[in-house]
Amino acid sequence: MVKNKFVSDYQINTSRKIIFPYLSTASGLSEWFADDVKINEDKNYIFNYDGEDHYARIVALRTNIHIKFDFYDPKNPDETDHSFIEFRLDENELTQTLFLKVVDYSDTYDDDEQESIWESLIGSLKEIIGG
Repeated sequence: MVKNKFVSDYQINTSRKIIFPYLSTASGLSEWFADDVKINEDKNYIFNYDGEDHYARIVALRTNIHIKFDFYDPKNPDETDHSFIEFRLDENELTQTLFLKVVDYSDTYDDDEQESIWESLIGSLKEIIGG
């Protein structure tokens, strides 16, 4: 299946320390990103949304700056072209404005659909953190 890479920036009115746990912990992600998020004994994340489990592992992490989740199929461990979601916090040095960059590489939706989904998700996140 052909994958689509969606990239977008969202202005967030909060600090890195407040928002990062919502991007990197099971409890934080389950508040806005998925219906439920668990971590198994292998430290892999299990995202549940749309009634399905989606397995991911953290492949890049810099606390309060960046996290990348690589999604994989536990039934097909040899697959090489994994979907991933990456969250990066960038600050404009002149204005001190914080931006959340989302990179979503998946085969699920077209750009317009993904933009709508992410607008809704980020709106939920902003409501929770007050940003």
